[in-house]
Amino acid sequence: MAEIKKATTYKEQLEILRNRGVIIVDDAFCRQKLAEINYYRLTAYFLPFRQEDGSYVEGTSFHTVYRIYEFDRKLRRILFAAVEEVEIYLRAKLAYLHAQRYGPLGYLDAGNFSVQHQSNKFNENIEREIQNNSKALFVKHHLTKYNGKFPIWVIVELFTLGMLSRFYADMTTTDKKELAKSLYSTTPKNLISWLRCVTDLRNICAHYGRLYYRIFTASPAGFNISESSKRRLWGTLLALKELYPGKEKWNSETLEAIKALVEEYCGDIDLYHIAFPVDWKDQLRK
Repeated sequence: MAEIKKATTYKEQLEILRNRGVIIVDDAFCRQKLAEINYYRLTAYFLPFRQEDGSYVEGTSFHTVYRIYEFDRKLRRILFAAVEEVEIYLRAKLAYLHAQRYGPLGYLDAGNFSVQHQSNKFNENIEREIQNNSKALFVKHHLTKYNGKFPIWVIVELFTLGMLSRFYADMTTTDKKELAKSLYSTTPKNLISWLRCVTDLRNICAHYGRLYYRIFTASPAGFNISESSKRRLWGTLLALKELYPGKEKWNSETLEAIKALVEEYCGDIDLYHIAFPVDWKDQLRK
């Protein structure tokens, strides 16, 4: 097994970058950013410029890579806010349908789901979220007044997006078809894949992960684009657009913010690395 690398100083990290071909005009600025961001995190943004021998293509500038990092950071904020709209909307819609059809505690009955539903694991996840949020007033209220019984419209507020995605996937075929058609005019297959993509996006954004030059695990169904585009940010962004609940809000807030950000950093980023097509602005408009 390879030995763990020795720790390096900020000055040494700067020299490593310079020796690999990175143009560094302002040493103090470079050391400052390495101290603020962490060498390991920042060098991930050098990947599009990296050659097989570990050096970087001629002309690679530290300033440009830092600008790409800033673009990515700001893009995460925009998309995370959009995911929030999706998550809250889905909580409301799933809870309402289930409550009306199966009652306030019907979610605890495995018979109200498909055969693939793992009720024990599902209930364990719920208990975990109750424990993690035990100090929240509404959780305390239901623990004391209702002996720990949470109606679906309450417990859904503790669901992560991943839990919501699983909840939908485990519904009966009839319920899945009804929701997919009424909410998004699509099929359960498409909706399940979109939820998976946006759940991954949400987790990446929540943990400040890199979106630029990233290959995503999930691939969205229902879009006539190449497989490589599906695995880049573009595919996930199309899924987010479809799941977003408001046409006007998406166009005026999310899309306008993305357009402004791309314009701000157009001299530094390469839209190829996030698989944006030439007409991306038109395709992202609802």
